[in-house]
Amino acid sequence: MLKLEVVTPERKVVDTEVDSVSVPTASGEAGILPNHAPLISALKPGILSYSAKGSSEKLAISGGFVEVNGSNVSVLATTAATAADINIDEAKAERDAAEKALSSVATSAVEETESYREALDAANARVQIASSR
Repeated sequence: MLKLEVVTPERKVVDTEVDSVSVPTASGEAGILPNHAPLISALKPGILSYSAKGSSEKLAISGGFVEVNGSNVSVLATTAATAADINIDEAKAERDAAEKALSSVATSAVEETESYREALDAANARVQIASSR
C-alpha cells in the first residue's frame, strides 16, 4: 500500500491509502506502485489517477511537484479538483479561451506559447474529469 497525500495552497485534497498512483510529470506519465524508487519531479497540467481496493479516482491538476519516498507519495499541486469540484460549463469556457489565446499568439513567442499551452492542458483535464461524472 501507498500513502497518497495531495495538497494545494488552499487545502488538503486527498489523504488516503492507495494501491497505485499515476501522475503527469514533466517528462511523461509516471506510474507509482509500492516499493517505487525515490523520485522528485515537476508535474505538468493533466490528470492524476489513483486506485484503491478496486476503485479508481481522478483529479485534474495544473502543475506542481511529486515526491515519492518509501511508501509515501506527496503531491504539492498548484490546483487539484475532483469531478464534483468542477463546473463543466466554466471548464469548457476556460478551454475555449485558452485555445483562442494560443491561436492568436505568434509562434516566435515561445514563453507565452508555453504558458497558453499549459492553460489549455489544465482546462482539457478539467473538462475530461467533469465529463466523467
